[in-house]
Amino acid sequence: MDARLQRRVQRYGWDLAAGDYEALWQAQLADARAGLLAMAAPAAGERVLDVACGTGLVAFEAARAVGPDGRVFGIDLSGQMVDAARLQSSKKALSNVGFARMDAESLALPDASFDLALCALGLMYLPDPERALREMRRVLRPGGRMALAVWGERSRCGWSAVFPIVDAEVASEVCPLFFRLGQQDTLARLCAEAGFEAVEQRRIATTLCYADGDEACNAAFAGGPVALAWSRFGEEVRTRVRARYLEAIDAWRQGAGYRVPGEFVVVGAAAPERRT
Repeated sequence: MDARLQRRVQRYGWDLAAGDYEALWQAQLADARAGLLAMAAPAAGERVLDVACGTGLVAFEAARAVGPDGRVFGIDLSGQMVDAARLQSSKKALSNVGFARMDAESLALPDASFDLALCALGLMYLPDPERALREMRRVLRPGGRMALAVWGERSRCGWSAVFPIVDAEVASEVCPLFFRLGQQDTLARLCAEAGFEAVEQRRIATTLCYADGDEACNAAFAGGPVALAWSRFGEEVRTRVRARYLEAIDAWRQGAGYRVPGEFVVVGAAAPERRT
């Protein structure tokens, strides 16, 4: 897919998903957020960048950790996600966190302006994640830290059938190479190639729990990366893809509900102490 088209698909797809995202995915992604924050260990007074911040779930946790003397800045390509994060920030009365719409591959931010960069489950959607890694390194101070989370191996993510099912109904792939970064040591290797040091990788097994088939399908289609394609499907196509998806995850059905396996990869790294 052309990079500009891919960015538009992701931007408008996540705009559509923003309203349903937390209800459908906050609990399902808790293990990834916890693993990311444990790896990152944000400390009091630090300046933190949250890349692909979504509705702010990670940013708010980081803001509590850095305290009133610290600062968290979240960026996302989706304007609706940013608006949702700003609304939640206002409700939580957090004065040390801010949000803006921005492309992770071209950060409009000064060099060496952050102590810590975070990216929770955002890199998989970028046309050029290597460029985003270099941008994160650029905006980190020497010795600054980075922590990333992506989905793991396709074979360990039972919900992954959603992509070929949707791709069969559209003209081009929705999320090309989505699972590439979770394969073996790919993400850790790319971090090293981007100039990061002390690279550490962990895998986290998880289970996505759904009360029934409707909840499982809503998460897969309405609140996730295929939301734009889903929004354009007619009722006949929606019925067909829902049936195919439920068939694909039937092995993990328990009564009316589903317990679908998943895996996250979390990588931590540090910027060099001296700039090269």
